Amino acid sequence: MQIDTATDGHVHTFLCHHARGTMEEYVEAALGRGLRRIIFLEHLEAGITYFEPTWLSEEDFAFYHAEGLRLQAKYQGRIEIGLGVEAGYNPRKRQEIAAFLGRRRWDRIGLSYHFLEIGGRHYNVVSKRQENLEALAAAGVEKVVDAYLAGVLEAVTSLPGDVVCHLDAVLRHLPDVRFTEGHHRQIEEILGAVRRRNMALEVNTSGFPLRGEPFPAVPLIARAVEQGIPLAAGSDAHRPEDVGRHFDRLAALH
Repeated sequence: MQIDTATDGHVHTFLCHHARGTMEEYVEAALGRGLRRIIFLEHLEAGITYFEPTWLSEEDFAFYHAEGLRLQAKYQGRIEIGLGVEAGYNPRKRQEIAAFLGRRRWDRIGLSYHFLEIGGRHYNVVSKRQENLEALAAAGVEKVVDAYLAGVLEAVTSLPGDVVCHLDAVLRHLPDVRFTEGHHRQIEEILGAVRRRNMALEVNTSGFPLRGEPFPAVPLIARAVEQGIPLAAGSDAHRPEDVGRHFDRLAALH
């Protein structure tokens, strides 16, 4: 199955508070890479108790859309610019998330799961901060992975979405952890739901420098292809220079 490597479908900007670079700098970077399309996928979270915001506020989203429209007009005919959202799942705030997604038109809705609640606090499963890693380890890594995959499945089956982002990112900073047989059954359920809802699976190239392959791992991508699930390339860029990174390595996955 072909991957459109002329489109980077997952980039962030300074608006998410943990990336750098303006929207226009990312557009210029995409042009420099020879891309025909770039899709901003800025972070949405709801009801998360965490020591720093890694997502956009309502005011940030208002600016994001206004600036996006300006850039679409400025660069018309040179590159297609999409305004999307990466909706982080929170099982306690599912209705609130769905309501927010319904208030605007999005060029792409990506579904992900970043924050697990443990003892009344949220911990970031894709963070390398020691306090997150220690809390997840204390909760039991296998249970954390169980909860993460169960949450992804809930998100896919209950929220509007176009693509599932970095499916196995729960392993991002846990290189010694491997999915159990039970986890693989959960992944099969997720892929089945993705197929039924006509969604795509993201091939997130931020994994290459961390583990030599994208998120999700190549065997999971192959399983998705077997089921006829479309693939979508995304760099998960948090710096303009990361737009389209490692897309040349995706041809081997076709």
